[in-house]
Amino acid sequence: MKKVGVLFSLAVLGLAVYLFVTRTYYFYPMFPVSNLSARTVVSLFDRSGEDVAKIAELEDYTWYLTESDKDEGYANADKKVVQFIESKGWDYKEKVGSAFIFQNVEEELIVSTQMWTEKYMNIQVENKVEDI
Repeated sequence: MKKVGVLFSLAVLGLAVYLFVTRTYYFYPMFPVSNLSARTVVSLFDRSGEDVAKIAELEDYTWYLTESDKDEGYANADKKVVQFIESKGWDYKEKVGSAFIFQNVEEELIVSTQMWTEKYMNIQVENKVEDI
């Protein structure tokens, strides 16, 4: 009976260590781009060293990720999004819900945001120009 308890305790301890080491990516929600795992997304962001990192480019949209400071919440992440898109030559027009509207001389650009986890916000940008 003691052997079963010891084996069970070791198994639980091993599972706890495994989850800690893998940063519990199994509990992250699915990223909107279905072929990317949470581990891959976070790794791409961490390796980029940028405030806003490109994660995936699809036919109509490009996906980015930014980190949201827990203390400042959405406001901090929103500032990063606006600064990033403005650095690409677009002027901020307004925020409607979780979407930002930017414009340049010729057209409007819609940038949608969504909290992916408590720590990360994903950003979906229309593919209107090459350099975003």
